[in-house]
Amino acid sequence: MDEGDTTRVNRGDGSDGRPDVSFVIPARNEADYLRGALASIAGLDTAYAIEVIVVDGDSSDATPAIAREYGATVLDEGGRSIAAARNLGAARADGEWLAFVDADTELRADYLTELLGYLEANGLAAGSSYCRITGPRRATLMAATINYVFSRLERPILPGFNCVVHRRAFDDVGGFPEVPNEDTAFSRLLGRRYPTGYCPAVLVESSGRRIADCGLTGTLWHYARLDVGRLRADY
Repeated sequence: MDEGDTTRVNRGDGSDGRPDVSFVIPARNEADYLRGALASIAGLDTAYAIEVIVVDGDSSDATPAIAREYGATVLDEGGRSIAAARNLGAARADGEWLAFVDADTELRADYLTELLGYLEANGLAAGSSYCRITGPRRATLMAATINYVFSRLERPILPGFNCVVHRRAFDDVGGFPEVPNEDTAFSRLLGRRYPTGYCPAVLVESSGRRIADCGLTGTLWHYARLDVGRLRADY
């Protein structure tokens, strides 16, 4: 495990010297996107104390170096799976809240103020927010599915690129399962035990690169196929 530069990005004053929020970013060969994600975290307008952990999946590009430029803790996961990367980052995190974002996700400046304020005001253990997906026009349809379908399910699906969860709840359900479509499985495990929900404000922008490569139908089929695999694994 290579921690590299272990200087953590802290802002504000945690009451006990620990961060209030730990950002966990899984990344494998994300040099083209990671800088934007880290810059958006650095630009948050918040009094919360934060740390940033980038979990590298055996990148062959400048991903670890870019993470260190921004003072993030870098952990070497080896590229086994995105669930393993998120769980490793969570295990090393010190925050009361865990914020999972992806390397191609950029946060708006009021992300933490709005989302944590919403979760705390509504007594929620975890949540997401509405999003904007950049790219082709069909990316707008994918964003609408997340914003207006995922959010209204009895147990909302919290996408892995934009999910904040209280540490106690995360530990209680055992983190992200090692199954296909791990964020859907995690959301359902969490929703069985804790209240979760969506902040109805657009607080993140994420890349529509999968949609650009596969099309909207192909992307939805990709996630449906993964969810079938997850259900089979469950039984």
